[in-house]
Amino acid sequence: MAFLEVKKITKKFGKTDVLKGIDLSLEKGQVLSIIGSSGSGKTTLLRCLNFLETPDTGEIYVDGECIFNAADTTKKSFAEIREKRLSFGLVFQSFNLFPQYSVMGNLTLAPRLRAKEEVKSGKLGSAALKEKYAAIDEKAKSILASVGLSEKRDSYPCELSGGQQQRVSIARALMLDPDILFFDEPTSALDPEITGEVLKVIKSLAARNMTMIIVTHEMNFAREVSDKIVFMDEGIVAAEGTPDKIFESSNERLHAFLSAFGGAST
Repeated sequence: MAFLEVKKITKKFGKTDVLKGIDLSLEKGQVLSIIGSSGSGKTTLLRCLNFLETPDTGEIYVDGECIFNAADTTKKSFAEIREKRLSFGLVFQSFNLFPQYSVMGNLTLAPRLRAKEEVKSGKLGSAALKEKYAAIDEKAKSILASVGLSEKRDSYPCELSGGQQQRVSIARALMLDPDILFFDEPTSALDPEITGEVLKVIKSLAARNMTMIIVTHEMNFAREVSDKIVFMDEGIVAAEGTPDKIFESSNERLHAFLSAFGGAST
């Protein structure tokens, strides 16, 4: 069984079918890029996988465990949904950093809140909380170093460039050790000249065998970093395969899409 398996996911908003039965799979350590025109369902799929939207039908498995089954009508608590969401890290296209916190504060907020909850539930002794906080701080410093932002740990989001803010967003997602890291068009809000610094970080994560799903319009980047590419069109997976297979495909709709980005083979 693949590390991630998505089976027959559908999602409708009103009378509009946005996802029409999505199947995909991904092995641990692989990178999957999802490409397609605006409105094809890419972001909705990511939101369904992260439980920001609830699929109407379908199943999601991570490492053999069913974490979602639309046929299970049992009411899930917020805590249960949040725990499942911790399997995934999501990097938004608009950064979504907390402006009132420093870079370190953004990275350590969620892990510290989680540690406090562990104290309340009895999983962690109150005397160990200070030690836990220290470990969280050290982890944050290490992750910031890995994305090249050690010197910015006391800065606030308003003091950072767009590329730096997106790297902080990536670092924050890594703090909770997600099984799979998702990117929703991570460079779409960036100026072209600083897009490269974010793509470099994502490449470094791929080199460390981080399992990732990336929604992107950066065709050259998708071709270079991906183990598999999925082309979505009107709510379905219209084509999938290795980068070579996708970029050399004779699928007319895919060829037209790639031609618009200068990525189709001639």
